Amino acid sequence: MNYYETVFIATPVLSDAQLKELLGKFRGVITENGGQIINEEDWGLRKLAYPIQKKTTGFYYFLEFSGEAAIVDTLETQYRRDERIIRFLTMKQDKYAQEYAAKRRNKNAKKEE
Repeated sequence: MNYYETVFIATPVLSDAQLKELLGKFRGVITENGGQIINEEDWGLRKLAYPIQKKTTGFYYFLEFSGEAAIVDTLETQYRRDERIIRFLTMKQDKYAQEYAAKRRNKNAKKEE
């Protein structure tokens, strides 16, 4: 079992319902292929460092999940096929990244209380 984190940027012209549907789609890709979502964060609408497809802002989403390596290929294929995704990045976490992610989750949980 490997641990991964992925960040994707969705186009800024989507409504709240479309964003929820988009996030549900990618959650489903992970869970249907035997993965488990550990953490997800909505980073909201942010300014891009440079224009992409003539857009200067985008909705950022972060997903942390565990699963087999084949999930990453399937997930990235879905990212490429979906025209609502501007950019994405998926990384495998090593043991130090896993420890850092756990600390960050605990810190965020305390902040929300």
